[in-house]
Amino acid sequence: MYPFIHLGPHFTIGTFGILLWLAAVCACWVLHRNFLRSGLDADAIGVVAVVTVVGIVGAKLWHVADTPGDPILAREGFAWFGGLVFGILALLWQGKATKVGAIRMLDLAAPAAAVGYGMGRLGCLVSGDGDYGIPTKLPWGMSFPNGLVPTTNRVHPTPIYELLAGLLIGYYLWRRGATEKPLGQITGEYLILSGIARFLVEFIRINPKVYWGMSNAQLASLGSILAGIVFVVAARWHAGKQRVALGAGVVEAEV
Repeated sequence: MYPFIHLGPHFTIGTFGILLWLAAVCACWVLHRNFLRSGLDADAIGVVAVVTVVGIVGAKLWHVADTPGDPILAREGFAWFGGLVFGILALLWQGKATKVGAIRMLDLAAPAAAVGYGMGRLGCLVSGDGDYGIPTKLPWGMSFPNGLVPTTNRVHPTPIYELLAGLLIGYYLWRRGATEKPLGQITGEYLILSGIARFLVEFIRINPKVYWGMSNAQLASLGSILAGIVFVVAARWHAGKQRVALGAGVVEAEV
C-alpha cells in the first residue's frame, strides 16, 4: 500500500486525502445531476464542500471521544458515524439556507452520500489505515505491510466490500428518486441500507467488540437503521395524511 506520495525529501502528500478529494468530486457530480433532474438551480460544489469539511471534523471528533488516547491530529482515526451525524446536520442547515428545504436536501443528497462514502473507502484501502478485515484464505485476500496500520497477514479487503455496497446503494437510491416519493422516504432508505451494510461488514472487521459482542460501529449502525425506519414511517404517514386531506377537499368542492 502507499499511504504517502513523496515529492522530494521534505514534502509528502497523503493518498487518503487525495482519494477523499476524488470521493467528494464523485459525490458532487451525483448531487449536481440530481439537482438538474429536480429542476433546481443549486450549488452542488458548495454543498458537498461544506458537508465534506464538517463530516471530516465530525468523524475525527467522534473517534477521539470514542478512543480518548488517540491524538486528534493523527492522520488516521475517523469514525463513520460521527461523519454521518455531522454531515446530516450540515445538509439540514444548507437545505434551509438555500431554500431547497431541509428534508428535501437530505433526499437529494442520499445517492451522492452513498457513492461518496464508497469511493472514500478507496483512501482507506490505499493508505492501509486499519480499516481492513480479519485474516482470510480467500483468493482476494490482501496484506498491508506498508500501511499506516501494517499487517503482513492476508486479510479481508473490507474497503472494497464497502465500495461495492456504496455504489449499489447509490444506484438504487438514484433509481428510486426518478419518481416522486414522500418527503424523507429516500433519506430513510439510505439510513437503513447504509446501516445494514456497515453492520454486516463489521463482522469481519478488526474493530474490537464492546457490548453484546458488537463493535461501536455496529451499535451506531443499529441507530442508523432505527432512524431510517422512523424516517420512512413518518414520510409515508405524512404523505397518507396529505392524500386524505386532498381527497376530502375534492369531495367538499364537488358537493
